[in-house]
This record gives sequence, structure tokens and C-alpha cells, in this order.
Amino acid sequence: MPFPYFKQPDKMDCGPTCLRMVAKHYGRNFNIQTLRQLCSINREGASLLAISEAAEKIGFRSLGAKLDSDNLLEAELPCMLHWRQNHFVVLYKIKKGFFFIADPASGLVKLTKEEFNNSWLGDKQTNEGIALLLSPTPYFYEQENEKGSEVRWSFLLHYLVTYRKLVTQLVLGLAIGSILQLITPFLTQSIVDIGINTRNLGFIYVILIAQVALIIGQTSIDFIRSWILLHISTRINISILTDFLIKLMKLPISYFDTKMTGDIMQRMSDQRNIQNFLTSNTLTTIFSVFNLVIFSFVLAFYNLIIFFVFAASSVLYISWIMIFLGRRRVLNYRSFDVSARNQSSVVQLISGMQEIKMNNCEQQKRWEWEHFQARLFRFNIKTLALNQYQQGGATLINQGKTIVITFLSAQAVMNGNLTLGAMVAVQYIVGQLSNPVEQLLGFVQSFQDARISLERLNEIHQMADEEPVDQEWNQELPYQKSLSIQNLSFSYPGIGNEPVLRNINLVIPQGKTTAIVGMSGSGKTTILKLLLRFYESQTGVIKIGDQSISNFSFKTWRNACGVVMQDGFIFSDTIERNIAVGADFPDKTRLEHAIKTANIQEFINSLPLGLKTKIGAEGNGISQGQRQRILIARAVYKDPEFILFDEATNALDANNELVIMNNLADFFVGRTVVVVAHRLSTVSNADNIIVLDGGVIIEQGTHAELTTLKGSYYKLVKNQLELGS
Repeated sequence: MPFPYFKQPDKMDCGPTCLRMVAKHYGRNFNIQTLRQLCSINREGASLLAISEAAEKIGFRSLGAKLDSDNLLEAELPCMLHWRQNHFVVLYKIKKGFFFIADPASGLVKLTKEEFNNSWLGDKQTNEGIALLLSPTPYFYEQENEKGSEVRWSFLLHYLVTYRKLVTQLVLGLAIGSILQLITPFLTQSIVDIGINTRNLGFIYVILIAQVALIIGQTSIDFIRSWILLHISTRINISILTDFLIKLMKLPISYFDTKMTGDIMQRMSDQRNIQNFLTSNTLTTIFSVFNLVIFSFVLAFYNLIIFFVFAASSVLYISWIMIFLGRRRVLNYRSFDVSARNQSSVVQLISGMQEIKMNNCEQQKRWEWEHFQARLFRFNIKTLALNQYQQGGATLINQGKTIVITFLSAQAVMNGNLTLGAMVAVQYIVGQLSNPVEQLLGFVQSFQDARISLERLNEIHQMADEEPVDQEWNQELPYQKSLSIQNLSFSYPGIGNEPVLRNINLVIPQGKTTAIVGMSGSGKTTILKLLLRFYESQTGVIKIGDQSISNFSFKTWRNACGVVMQDGFIFSDTIERNIAVGADFPDKTRLEHAIKTANIQEFINSLPLGLKTKIGAEGNGISQGQRQRILIARAVYKDPEFILFDEATNALDANNELVIMNNLADFFVGRTVVVVAHRLSTVSNADNIIVLDGGVIIEQGTHAELTTLKGSYYKLVKNQLELGS
């Protein structure tokens, strides 16, 4: 029985996916999302400790150990291995000196001991690598099987149903094309058997005219079919992507904090695989199979022996290709490490040239690069040899089939069992049958790609929305809008992460300015993110007035907040649309007020297109200070009741900061303001200053009160202003 294999959906899912494979090996199926949550996966993936704890929660005994490859011979398999210092794989068998690996990124591979050690051993001095040994307990077998990330093909049916008229026209076109192809060999036979044998030139003219008409008809049908296919594929592509974006925008912000951008982009490109599978590949393959069946019957009608020769050679051809697919996967896996190291070596040579020359190590670094080239050359030789074996065998099978069929056809003609025209028709039919066989092989790969893509898309569509429609939300904020934080503690996702905030109790009065200061990593930005509901509090509660913030609609709350974060985003758009985000027709008066408050009018006036100047990744480059002033103008334009600034002026020079802070002082009147800052000039006028250290509030009060206290805040002031003792 083969070892159960699952491919990791995302780059950081290797740990949960390995655990899923081991659990499946012992007879239990777990959803990848369940294992992700148990592993507390984050943007860096899952640690060995997190995987170990997750394994014990589902009923395994786990033991992390440093072993050498000989110790693994006595270990209980399957076990998990820390691979290439940045990945997890499953070792499921050791046999005859070979190590059998299930890599969630690449597949099932067989490695020699040397190849295995090169990827596994982390400590080259002791020749030891890290392994997580797993064995099921009775509790494991008490677990219920989960449905897992089932591939719901019904999810796609409504896309095809929407365009059923076009699909029907496409099917009709393919059917007519197949029928026209079927007529061709009979026309060819009639030219030879009737036209040539009876020397009837007029009949040959008629048949040739019929063939020209068939060619014109078939070409016209192909053109029309291509246009229909373009319309269907484009519309399905847009529909799938639109639905995906709608769902993506409903997910919590915390989802995007734990996902790599590349993983999200991969899901967006997955719709292309699904679109190709639904339209081009599936329909073409269906009619290729249709042609295969029809032409096979026709071939069998002409000569049964020739049909069996063709069928046997086709089975042999497919088997030969499949054998080499497995061997190619193993070779590609082995060459991956060498190719990656070679690329890193080249980048290091170029980017580190200054240090290389300064330390006179040119020869050593060049020799390292040449060593990688030699290893890569050896792999290229093996790849070339494999390609030649595969191509040679495939050619031999195909050409051998053609020669045998030609011989059998000629023999049948001489024996009077087949006419000369029928022999020509048989050759045409055999040529037409070769294409469907190759298309079937391509269809299998396309089906696998579409299945994996659909799993990824289904996973997103099955996730809970940030605002579930079946839950009631308060759409209006209370009259009393003071914010209060009670007994709040918080840790970021990941096993073993220390709490960022510890038992925070804080009141942010309505209409007042509250500043939060402290050393880097003290939890200032985390408080802001919790207030904005990037994350939900784990213990404790955040209230607006006397109601929990979790009772209010996300949109209602965020609509009341003007925010400037450290990593605020500038869109590739005009300055005007970057300030008035979400407004199709910006209010000119509010826009001018926002620009004036952010003190950015001089910069805008210096540009030839003014507010219509495009900035961002595809537009004019702007400095960090200009970027921050645009973000401040965006928050001011929104005219919110709550203002939350996270280091909003740290990139500004002293003059700009002074002007902007004076302008903001007027804007802040009557609004609830929370300011996070290192620069004390930003916070000195706050009504209340909170001092954080290690996630704990250690001081609070006004600037005058805290400086008189001569505690931590006083030290911050002294260090910034370089005051004497």
C-alpha cells in the first residue's frame, strides 16, 4: 500500500501537511485548516515545538531528537525530519540503503544515503539531524475522521451553467468537426479505389472538391469555436477571480498577517488552471476521446489485427512515459538543492564583491562556484541521459508501431483482405489516433493541477467571514464613546511566543488625546491593532462606552476611525485619489483642508500636474516624509471621530513636524485621539501619556507629572534631549 501523500497548499504549510500525512498513514484524516490552527502557524511557518504539541493534541506521542542516519534504522517510521534547515518532510521507509521521503512541496522521492544526509544533517561536525518521532496512542484512534479539504467540483458547475448557450455552441462545433474528420478517410479511400482504379478523373475532381469543402468547413468551425472558447474562458476567468476577491475582502485582517503574499497571489493565478481545465482541456479531451473511440471502431472495421497492434503499442507508449515521469521527479528533486545553492552562490559573488576583494578571497569564492558548476553539470548529464532514454524509447515504440501497421496493411492488400484505398485510409486513421493518446496524458496533468487549484480556492471560500451575515451587529456607535481596555493580554500566533501585552487596564477618554510611548517591542503598535480589530483580544475586553467593541460592525467602527500606520500603503494613483480614498468625486473643500493640515500643498504645487500627479509603484517616487504627509492628509480627509496615529511623523523634519502638529492640534479638538510615538515632541501636549515596558503599563500621567516623577518617561526625555542628570 503506497504511503498517503498530500501537497502543501501554501509555502509555510509543510509542518501541518507532514502531520496530516502521518495521521493518514495510521488511518485518521484531518483537515489541513484544523492542523494549521493546532500548530499556531504564522508567517514564518510552524516550529518543531508547535508541531510536537499539535501532534499530542490529536493523539500522538512525540519525541524530538538529534540523530544520525544510522539511528533512524531503529526509529519508528514514519517520522518527521527538519529538512535543509527550513522545511519539514516525512521519512516513511528505509530499504536497501535507500531513504524514502514524502516531501509536501515536491512529492514522493527515493534518495541514497549521501543525498539524504546532504539535505537532513544540520550539524556537520556530529553528523546529526533533527527528527520528530511519532507514535499513535489509543486516544488517536478515538478521533473522528474529518472531511478534510474536499474538492467540491459542484463549486464550478454554476460558472458553466451561466454560459450554457455558448457551451452548447462549442460542443456542437466540436461534434461537427469530429464528424468532418471522420469523413476524410472514406473520401481518401474512394479516390484510390474508385477514381484511380476506374481512371475516372471526373469522380476524382468531385471528391477533391468535396475535400476542399470539408477543409473550408472545418477551418471555419475551428475559427468560430476559438472565438466562442475565448468568450467562455474570459468570462469564467473574470467570474472566478471576482468571486475570489469578494471572498478575500471579507476575511479578517489577521489572515493577511499570517499569509505570504506569494501564497495569496498563487491562489489568484490558480483560477487560470481551473479556467483552462473547464474550457479548453476538458472539452478538447472529451472530443479527443470521442475521436479515439470512433476512429478505433473504424480501424477495427477495416482490420481487427491492425487495431489490436495499435492498442497494444499505445498502452506500451503510455506506460513508458509514466515510468520516466517518476524517475524525472526524483532527478528534479535531487538537482533542486544544487541549483538553489548555485543561485545563492552567484548572488553572493555579485552582491558581496566589495567584501570579497577587501578580504582577498577571490580564488576561494570562485572555486566554491566552480564546485557547484561541476555538481550541476553532473546532474545535467543525468537529465540529458534520462531525456534520451525516454525520447528514444517513445520514438522506437511509435516508429515500430507505424512499420508493423504498414507491413500488416500491405500484407492485407496482397492477400485481398484490404483494398489499396483502404490501406491509405488506415494510415490516415492511425495518424489521427496518435493525437488523442498524447492529449489524454496532458489531460491527466491538467486535471491534477486543476484539482490542487480547486483545493486552494475551496479552502478560502470555506473560511469564516470577518462579518458573518447570520450574526447581528450594532450599526451605530453609542453616545458615550470613551474607550476602555480591561485585563487585556495578547500573544501573536505561534507556539512559545511570549505575551506582547500583559493584563493591560486603560481608559481612553472621549474627546481627549492619549499618547503611548515606550521602547521598541513594548507593545504600543499591538494596542493600536487590537483597537482597530486587526486581531480579536484573547483575554480581557475592549469597550466603547459600556458595550464590547466586538458587538459593533467592523465597517461601522473602522468608518469612525482615521488611521496612520507605520506601514501605510500608497496606491498607484493620483495624489487626489490617494488622499480621498474610496471617493469617486472628492469633496474639494475637505481635500484642501486635509492638504493644508498635512502641510503638503507646497509639494503638490511644485508638480506640473498637481493633485492629478500619479504616485506609488507606477508613478512618481516620493520621499518617506512626503508619504507620511499624504497618509496624514488621508486620515484628516476622512473627518473621523477617532484618530489613531502610529509613528505618524517619525520621517518628518523638525520644521514640518512643528507645523503639522500645530495644525493637528486644532483638528484634534473634540475628537478621541490615540498617538503612538517615540519622538516626545509629538506626545508632550497629550492629555494622558501611557508608558509601556515589556507589554506592561508602568507609568501614566501628563508630561509635567511624569517628568516630575523622574521615572522611565523622564529617562526617555533625558535621552532624547540629552539632558544632564
